[in-house]
Amino acid sequence: MGRWRPPRETGSKYITPEGYARLEAELKALWARRHGVVSALSAAAAEGDRSENAEYIYRKKELRGIDGRIRYLQKRLPDLQVVDSVPSHQQRVFFGAWVTLEDEAGEEHQYRIVGPDEFDADPRYVSVDAPVARALLGKALDDEVTVRLPEGEATYWIVAVSYDRSI
Repeated sequence: MGRWRPPRETGSKYITPEGYARLEAELKALWARRHGVVSALSAAAAEGDRSENAEYIYRKKELRGIDGRIRYLQKRLPDLQVVDSVPSHQQRVFFGAWVTLEDEAGEEHQYRIVGPDEFDADPRYVSVDAPVARALLGKALDDEVTVRLPEGEATYWIVAVSYDRSI
C-alpha cells in the first residue's frame, strides 16, 4: 500500500478585502524574513561540517517552510476573487455577512462567513465551505436553519444579518 493521496480539493476562491490585505502582508513579511534566514544559513554553512551542524540543519528546514508558504501564496493570490460589494438584499445571508444565530437553548452565536483562506484570523469566522455556512447561505432574517454536524443535527434561528465591517 503506497503513501500516495489524491490532491486536496481547493476551497472557494472568494475572499474579503481584509483577508486579501492580510495575505499580501504575510507574503511581504515572509520575503523579509527569508532574507534573514538566508543570511543565517550562509553563516552556519561557513562554520564547517554541515552534517553535524544543528544551526545549518535548522535554518534549511526553516527556509524550506518559508519557501513553501511563499510558493502557495504566490499561486493562490492571483486566483482569489475579492468580494467587496454589499448585496442588494441585506436581510439575506451571503458571503461576508455577520450572522447572529440563536440555538435551541436560547444562546446567541455570531459568525462571519469568509473565504477558506481567512477563517483562522478570528474564532467567529466560518469558511464559506463549512457546513454551517452552506446551510446559512441564501437564508433570510428569522429563518430556521438545520445544520448537519458531526455530533448530529442542530437547529438555529437567524436573529440578525449585517454587512457592516466595523463589527
